[in-house]
Amino acid sequence: MDFTLPESAQAVRRGIADICSRYGMDYWERCESEKRWPEEVWAELAKGGWLGLAVPEEYGGAGQGLLELAVATETLAASGAAGGSAFVYVLTPGFGATTLARHGSAEQKAELLPKLASGEIETCFALTEPDAGSNSLAVSTFARQDGSDFVINGQKIWITGVQRATWMLLVTRTIPAAEARPRTNGMTVFLVNVPEAVAAGTLSYRPIPKMGANTTPSNMVFIDDLRVPATSVVGELHGGVSVLWDVLNPERVLLGASALGGAEVALRVGVEYAKQREVFGRPIGANQAVAFPLAQVKAKIELARLMLYKAAWSFDNRLPCGTEANIAKLTASQAAWEAADAAFQTHGGMAYSLEYPVARLLADARIGRIAPVTEELLLNYLATQVLGLPRSF
Repeated sequence: MDFTLPESAQAVRRGIADICSRYGMDYWERCESEKRWPEEVWAELAKGGWLGLAVPEEYGGAGQGLLELAVATETLAASGAAGGSAFVYVLTPGFGATTLARHGSAEQKAELLPKLASGEIETCFALTEPDAGSNSLAVSTFARQDGSDFVINGQKIWITGVQRATWMLLVTRTIPAAEARPRTNGMTVFLVNVPEAVAAGTLSYRPIPKMGANTTPSNMVFIDDLRVPATSVVGELHGGVSVLWDVLNPERVLLGASALGGAEVALRVGVEYAKQREVFGRPIGANQAVAFPLAQVKAKIELARLMLYKAAWSFDNRLPCGTEANIAKLTASQAAWEAADAAFQTHGGMAYSLEYPVARLLADARIGRIAPVTEELLLNYLATQVLGLPRSF
């Protein structure tokens, strides 16, 4: 058994770290406070070819996989970006390139993958609904066939990145949930041209004020008689659940990678302060009450990283990875929260000062325990699907 990262992933780590070395904590603090996308970093990633890691070589990408995307996300987050950096790799390389490389038609791949690899176009993913919440099979956004087109109506919530996206991967029902047998049948994923739909008045959105991760807005989305051609179906009509799993598992891995990087930032901030801050004639890090929580976080980061890399490797090798992705997301998010909390406690009263990055790190870490899926649902999956315990509903 070899735990050494392949050279492809190590090269990604070096390349992303080199770019990030030019953007310190102050840069990411400004992006968050100004609520703006990290345009400079995005441009460098695009110029260096780092957005096309998971795009096959024949479409202008690097022909790598989710493992390399995870390492890129983790490295970016650990540089100081923390959890808010996840969207750089989740929205377009994850939702767009990874999904289309595996499930897109020949025409969709030829048209979109080269532009996704270069950063010329961007994508977002629309699944969650106000009434369905985390119950993905209960979405009610419906696509009705009308000749060679589909007409879609519905609402989505917490859809991040609509403002920048050229294309949206939109999850719909093409068979109502009450009629679908089995329940997973009758879901269809469509590619929607966002600027065209907005101009036509068939798609609109409203930003949701957030406590963190403000480099990218999240939105309510309203879909009214949106007409799309049948050629915009991703995967098979009524068979979108297979596409959905290949979106959600990479999403868990990439958000877990961002959480790990955020945990590394928070740990580094806490350790540096514990070394420098002196009370009662010695650094506070000499006190076990300060040192031990930081040491415990380090152990949890390393454990979560092992499962994260296993989940990504399993996905790339087309092996079952649902359990690994859920465990990785669960443990990485918990490590991120504990790291931010330990850094907060280490700073004491100064943690409340916005002159320090601790408040941003805490806000970024907290969202990981509820989004894109709550810890309770991750644990429910492990309880029922892995341990075989009876379902509660």
